[in-house]
Amino acid sequence: MFEPAIAPSASLLGLLQRGRGDGTLHALAAERHDALAALEECVTCDPRRDWQVENRSLYYARLFMELEAPLTGLENHLFHVDDLLGDEDESRTGLTLAVLGRLAGYGRRDALLLLRRYAASGSNWAWALDELAVHDDDDSLRALAAPVLARFPAGPEGDAALRAAVREAYEPRPWHLWATEHPRVAAATERAPFDLWQRQLDRPQVPEWSTAAVLAWADGAGASGASDGSGGSGGSGGDSGGGPVRRAAAAARCLSAVAGPGDRLMLRQAAREAGEGARCAALRHLADQDDEQLPDLLELAAHDPSRAVSDFALATLGCMNGDRILGRARRWAADPEGGRLADAAGRLLARRGTAQDAPLVVAALHREVSAHGCDRPELSTLVDGAGRLAAAAAVPVLRHIYAETVCSQLRFNAARSLAGVDPWFATGAAFECLWDCEDATRELAARHVTTKGDVRVLERLRRLAADPGEDAEVHAAVRGRLTAG
Repeated sequence: MFEPAIAPSASLLGLLQRGRGDGTLHALAAERHDALAALEECVTCDPRRDWQVENRSLYYARLFMELEAPLTGLENHLFHVDDLLGDEDESRTGLTLAVLGRLAGYGRRDALLLLRRYAASGSNWAWALDELAVHDDDDSLRALAAPVLARFPAGPEGDAALRAAVREAYEPRPWHLWATEHPRVAAATERAPFDLWQRQLDRPQVPEWSTAAVLAWADGAGASGASDGSGGSGGSGGDSGGGPVRRAAAAARCLSAVAGPGDRLMLRQAAREAGEGARCAALRHLADQDDEQLPDLLELAAHDPSRAVSDFALATLGCMNGDRILGRARRWAADPEGGRLADAAGRLLARRGTAQDAPLVVAALHREVSAHGCDRPELSTLVDGAGRLAAAAAVPVLRHIYAETVCSQLRFNAARSLAGVDPWFATGAAFECLWDCEDATRELAARHVTTKGDVRVLERLRRLAADPGEDAEVHAAVRGRLTAG
């Protein structure tokens, strides 16, 4: 999937793409034609960096309802010529189908009919069927059996594909309905769990039970090309370079069972100069044991020419705790030249540090935003740390991240930290957050927003309380505020 083009945060399109509450408020105040154009752009060209963790469907569906928007643009997108090419990338139509599902839940019959059409003939039919499983009646689902089952030709390959479809279905209701009338579906529903168990039984090659053997296995010594459990899917080069590193965490778990005090020198030596896989496995094991030499070994590995070893060492640092490593992390984080080790140390202090570490965490947060912008995953740890450590000096940069980030999950992190350190959050950003795309952000706003002096707040809380599509935890927070007066 290509990276979506994100408009500036001050524009209507940019606000809607980010899922910010101001997006809805600006859309309702804008010219209807402009609002509809921006909304359709968002729904037909998914703006999320990670659709599996970011929410947008309810946010866009609510705006469709507010604007009484037609579904012509969504229909044209679903049945575009690109769909006829059989492209299996769910990202092209997934958000559109999810929005239609939400609209069907709000009683839009045109959305329900569109989902039925697409489930019968579209390439991403499985997603549409999952939406219908939640919102459609039994008779209409039974009517879809013929076009859906026609996708699976008779024979071993078709039967295997049918079992895979049954096994991977998010909502099993249609398949259970069809199983009562179609023997092939009944057989597939019975067989699908056994296919899963068989895959679980096909375990990859495991190392012999000695420290030296585990380290050799981590480097891939004596292993076949598919011994890391990839099933050959990675191609002939799947074990080169990153392959041993991918097994390092598993090897470290094995080391916890087989390594004894007498192996400590071997493990330290491996962490200093072994191959990539063995070196990473030894580092992780020594970190679990809080070895006294580990800070020096981590510093050495963090500056290694191998990016795989360096990345693993920095990731291992982020998982650690204890006074020894925290003391060294403070030295690394205070490095005036910065660098990857200083940044990783700042993230460790954000997770595990004390109030004295707040300036170092804020400095790391500023460095990250200045160097890489407001969207890198590493920011979430620093943002959370600024709130945990009550770093008031972080308020300006937290506000900047809140306004600019494309990631709605990171915006929630920023809002949560602002709720703890920004004295103006309850009367400022919390109001906008009541319309945010993330249910966690709306819940946070419902718990913190000032309800006195603004009738719009009480009106919004009442609408959230009455909305059948709202999350249960948001309902609880909203009703708690309303009953408390």
